[in-house]
Amino acid sequence: MVDITPHADNTVPAAEVADVELYHPKSWWTTYVFSQDAKVIAIQYSGTAIAIGMVALVLSWLMRLQLGFPGTFDFITPEAYYQFITMHGMIMVIYLLTALFLGGFGNYLIPLMVGARDMVFPYANMLSYWIYLLAVLVLVVSFFAPGGPTGAGWTLYPPQAILSGTPGGQAWGIILMLVSLILFIIGFTMGGLNYVVTVLQGRARGMTLMRMPLTVWGIFTATVMALLAFPALFVACVMMLFDRLLGTSFFMPALVELGQQLEYGGGSPILFQHLFWFFGHPEVYIVALPAFGIVSDLISTHARKNIFGYRMMVWAIVIIGALSFVVWAHHMYVSGMHPWFGFFFATTTLIIAVPTALKVYNWVLTLWRGDIHLTLPMLFALAFIVTFVNGGLTGLFLGNVVVDVPLSDTMFVVAHFHMVMGVAPILVIFGAIYHWYPKITGRMLNEAMGQFHFWVTFLGAYAIFFPMHYVGLVGVPRRYPDISGTAFIPESVHTLNAFITIAALVVGFAQLVFLFNLFWSLKFGRDAGGNPWRATSLEWQTPTTPPPHGNWGDTLPVVYRWAYDYSVPGAPEDFIAQNDPGPRTAQAAGPA
Repeated sequence: MVDITPHADNTVPAAEVADVELYHPKSWWTTYVFSQDAKVIAIQYSGTAIAIGMVALVLSWLMRLQLGFPGTFDFITPEAYYQFITMHGMIMVIYLLTALFLGGFGNYLIPLMVGARDMVFPYANMLSYWIYLLAVLVLVVSFFAPGGPTGAGWTLYPPQAILSGTPGGQAWGIILMLVSLILFIIGFTMGGLNYVVTVLQGRARGMTLMRMPLTVWGIFTATVMALLAFPALFVACVMMLFDRLLGTSFFMPALVELGQQLEYGGGSPILFQHLFWFFGHPEVYIVALPAFGIVSDLISTHARKNIFGYRMMVWAIVIIGALSFVVWAHHMYVSGMHPWFGFFFATTTLIIAVPTALKVYNWVLTLWRGDIHLTLPMLFALAFIVTFVNGGLTGLFLGNVVVDVPLSDTMFVVAHFHMVMGVAPILVIFGAIYHWYPKITGRMLNEAMGQFHFWVTFLGAYAIFFPMHYVGLVGVPRRYPDISGTAFIPESVHTLNAFITIAALVVGFAQLVFLFNLFWSLKFGRDAGGNPWRATSLEWQTPTTPPPHGNWGDTLPVVYRWAYDYSVPGAPEDFIAQNDPGPRTAQAAGPA
């Protein structure tokens, strides 16, 4: 892990530390099920996350059917609608996006991109997945528990979350949700420590921090943030569980329900909001920073151009991560905070937009005069930039108190949140899968199905969420299962709600085509070769594709340059791999 400067005879200094002996599986079970190989664990994480994500997709369809055609489907009761909202939101934010970016891409890419054989704690890595799976199963069980899952909304605000008027509040629903979140955080902590220590201690010789691909920087910073933010959610869940089961009053004030004085008293519902959002806003960037890193690598590779302002991009990731811990209360403007408190958080919210905008400028400047190849990964990366900018612009509105207060409980917030936290990162996930699927399987995904999937998803997402901004601006409240017959809502809203519902069903169908493509291409996909995108980073330089257990065969790679040597003047090809000791021009060496 030192900077590699070859001697005069072009030899490389000897390794400072001996290679570590790997755990070798002894049976089919320890190879593919209880595996300690980070690549297998990554596929397990991804498969589980996508499976539970499909449940969330179906829940979104059911919500849209109720909003688009109210009263048509008798089984979608108001109680069921609130349960759908709660489970859809929590699944997408925690069990799909967080698990897929960190557990899926983190496990697969970190060891390969930094030149390691595996994660530094493979046994803990295996446990992290099985605890995550247990958390998912506990969540799924709540669908079949008496009273069904909780309907408290995905933010689980007390006191209503554990009262009898809320679906699942006095049954098993809220208990199973809280236990599932506690398990998820325990499992993530095991995995997160792995990711951080592997990046800091497991890098190949020559892989300095400033030679790491931005994908690794994004996942690394997001993991550090998660290790600091998830404890707030953990203690909030434990305390609410105590309130529900033991009768404590951490979050429960003195209150009367159905004419009866409850035994609670002295608790603070606002305390839960602070704990939840102290986790909740960093969570936005726990998802966004890996997406930023992946997009940087996709754009550089498919535009055949070195990333513009690498050091600036690294520092922007780190600064965004730090600032994300001082903006949480912009989610709480309507909670009754002091105006100067709101002013502080409005200011920090605008400040955090600066490093985020720098990243957008650098992406555009990377594309400027590049040899752009409109491959499927590139299309998804470009779609992400457009979508994230659109969502970010509405975030600037909502970050200001005077604008946010009237819009806070409208569909405008739903539209903004989905553009930034829903559509944008999922576009990156798709781009990343199209980009790294050839490395994982050795085959290319079908191009025709991929083009259909991209255009329907991209255009369909705008057909869903652009009209939703208008619906919010005219005052349609969120969380209401039926707004028909409301005097102040114009007829255009009902027409748009039906249109949005049809668009959501079409976009959902496109995801089924994508899943079919994943399995179809395993057998019938075109052979990819070792490096179909002619990329420079280490994961594309493995001796075989897919990479074997241990990744690198007998000899670990040695790194001579950064990950963005594209179109280097005088080079025999339009890229130079990180482990290629070729010409050390000023550009080829990159940041030391």
